[in-house]
Amino acid sequence: MIMRTVSGIQPTGNLHLGNYLGAIKNWVKLQAESECLFFLADLHAITVPNDPAELSDNCRNMVAALVAAGVDTQKSILFNQARVPQHAELAWMLICNTPMGWLDRMTQFKEKSGKHKQRSSLGLYGYPVLQAADVLIYQATHVPVGEDQKQHLELARDIATKFNNDTGSEVFTLPEPYIGATAARIMSLRDGAAKMSKSDPSDLSRINMTDDDDTIAKKIKKARTDADPLPSKLEELEGRAEATNLVGIYAALDDSTPQAVLDEHAGQGFGAFKPALADLAVSKLSPIRDRYEELRQDKGAIDTILRDGAERAQALAQPTVDKAYAALGLLRD
Repeated sequence: MIMRTVSGIQPTGNLHLGNYLGAIKNWVKLQAESECLFFLADLHAITVPNDPAELSDNCRNMVAALVAAGVDTQKSILFNQARVPQHAELAWMLICNTPMGWLDRMTQFKEKSGKHKQRSSLGLYGYPVLQAADVLIYQATHVPVGEDQKQHLELARDIATKFNNDTGSEVFTLPEPYIGATAARIMSLRDGAAKMSKSDPSDLSRINMTDDDDTIAKKIKKARTDADPLPSKLEELEGRAEATNLVGIYAALDDSTPQAVLDEHAGQGFGAFKPALADLAVSKLSPIRDRYEELRQDKGAIDTILRDGAERAQALAQPTVDKAYAALGLLRD
């Protein structure tokens, strides 16, 4: 069977280094290993209030960022969910086959709804089913996942198994998790215990993909660290969250490993290590930023990419949707 990988990303503003190193960089590598479909999760985005104009701009800007970072739209299929209505069609069929008890166990809804569960949308509660449809519709064999998404992939497999069993069919392939060997978890530059996030009120906590060279260097210089030099062994970084984060960023940017970084920089204080990290970050990120700024000015070209990607995605999605309708006994001819 062909390895087919499906992955989505929220079309939010302020793409930052954590997004790039944690997901996008691995997407680029995956193109050489697998048949890939990458989508902008705009249907997921509307589970919470949005400014419509901002959502449209964010979608186009995300396409520009992905292409600038190396996503090849000739090798991979890049599209937004809203242009492939089969996602919503299949999601409804799966919602009707998914027990509410399964959704009650999803931890992300509890985290996102907080104390306002009764005010949250039904979409926010049920969006893991749409996530399942996003991958099952393409007969995905693999889905890149981080720690916070493993539960949702397990749910997708459960939903697929239940549907197949209940209908006596073999409509869906059960996808496996794909965990890249160099998947990076990038933390805040101001707090090594918190993920790098666009929602952090301090801009110094993150490196934005639009930051100029001087800003990148300044943020790294101001990153929180400790007074001890870098050790020679990785286990000696234990308990030093901020130092571990900067070493991890260096390794991810350099396509290396944290231990290799320590082999090169052991004994250095951060007065020497930070400038080396800043130079590396600028050399890797500035070409992406410049290409991004160029691409995002051509709205027509971006829309062409999304339309072409959607046509290719629909061609792959429709056979699965047809099988699901038939398995449920729904008449459509």
